[in-house]
Amino acid sequence: MSVSTKNPPLAATAKDDSQVRQKQMIAAHYARLARASESGEKNVYTFVPGNLTELLRSFDLLPVLPEINALQSGMRGKSAEYIALAEKLGHSEDVCTYVKCDIGMLKSGNVGPTGERLPSPDLLLLSYTGCFTFMKWFELLKQEYQCPVVMLHVPYQAEGRITDSMRAYVTAQIRQKLIPALEQVAGRKYDEDRLKECLARSAQAEEDLVWVLQSAKNRPSPIDAWFGAVYYVGPIFSAFRGTPEAVEYYRALRVEIQERLTKKLGPVTPDGMMTEEKYRLVIEGPPNWTSFREFWRMFAEEGAVAVASTYTKVGGMYDFGFRHDPERPLETMAEYCMGCYTNLDLSTRVGILTRYMQEYEADGLLVNSVKSCNSFSAGQLAMLREVESRTGRPVGFIESDLVDPRYFSASNIKNRLESFLQMIAQKRGGAA
Repeated sequence: MSVSTKNPPLAATAKDDSQVRQKQMIAAHYARLARASESGEKNVYTFVPGNLTELLRSFDLLPVLPEINALQSGMRGKSAEYIALAEKLGHSEDVCTYVKCDIGMLKSGNVGPTGERLPSPDLLLLSYTGCFTFMKWFELLKQEYQCPVVMLHVPYQAEGRITDSMRAYVTAQIRQKLIPALEQVAGRKYDEDRLKECLARSAQAEEDLVWVLQSAKNRPSPIDAWFGAVYYVGPIFSAFRGTPEAVEYYRALRVEIQERLTKKLGPVTPDGMMTEEKYRLVIEGPPNWTSFREFWRMFAEEGAVAVASTYTKVGGMYDFGFRHDPERPLETMAEYCMGCYTNLDLSTRVGILTRYMQEYEADGLLVNSVKSCNSFSAGQLAMLREVESRTGRPVGFIESDLVDPRYFSASNIKNRLESFLQMIAQKRGGAA
């Protein structure tokens, strides 16, 4: 049976205010980093999962996140040349493309995504070790920079929970290894009251973010919780958690989405506002960044909206209740390090996906398997089949990469997506 899934033409509209603000915030942060040698501000290279931004900010240290640099380079068309250079230097095609993009950028003068040179790190901080690639990545950076390194050992949630001993183990590392290193770099003593202030601001921003993400339970969803939400999580996953700017951003974002709810508007897409929601999807895995808008258009043209996604939880499982607790500053940061999505066992991830399917009344689950990201890709097919068994709803599978344009095949992805949506439509027809 042939099923037409084309959505009516998308109404033209301006870019979301929240997208504009987010871009301005990120650009301002890169500009501040570019001036660090003049201002004397110190910085710490770290990663998104399990990052301890509040602690860094309490020392007036600026976060630099290499995978954010890589994805920004991918979106701006720079990643192909960086990856080619890294491979010319001996890095395998199978290595995470974030790593190769970052190494290529470094070897090209360490010019960041906005065209300004990034400062060398004053400290390398690895506060999440659930991704083995992160450890190898920092080994490479350690070879390039003459600076101290702190690596916290963060236990994997093999049984789906954080035990008291795990919490105490990570807390002790923060207190005994990390804080002394930060004091040395910053030239000032640890101020727990200041950290508590940062954590309180984080909790406030996290509360508003969760409200925004859960607004997708409405029909129509006012947001796209995969493509659109990567803009929403940008400030809180990168350099701004714990800052007044983050609180202001998420307060304004909530007001913006509430207005869309009140007017019963769908999400804003690259080509304007979606006028009809036809398919509600849960999506597992990261998106592709090199063809991000083309990728998004494939979904928008079909009236397919992501109502929940796992990628937007890689920097924190806030919608399952976690909030930074200023009354337990070091313990709450230890819990955060262990609580990101890719530190959860597969059975827990299946439970999360199943819950999303049910609570958001999704029509199907779609997996985007990323060639070079083992943290996400390992076990995805098994997870997909288990969710299908538990929910009885259609599942689909597409493949791309993070920032390597060689592994983005628009025709293959479009064909698979259309077939998946036809399967959903046929199942509806059978049910009727």
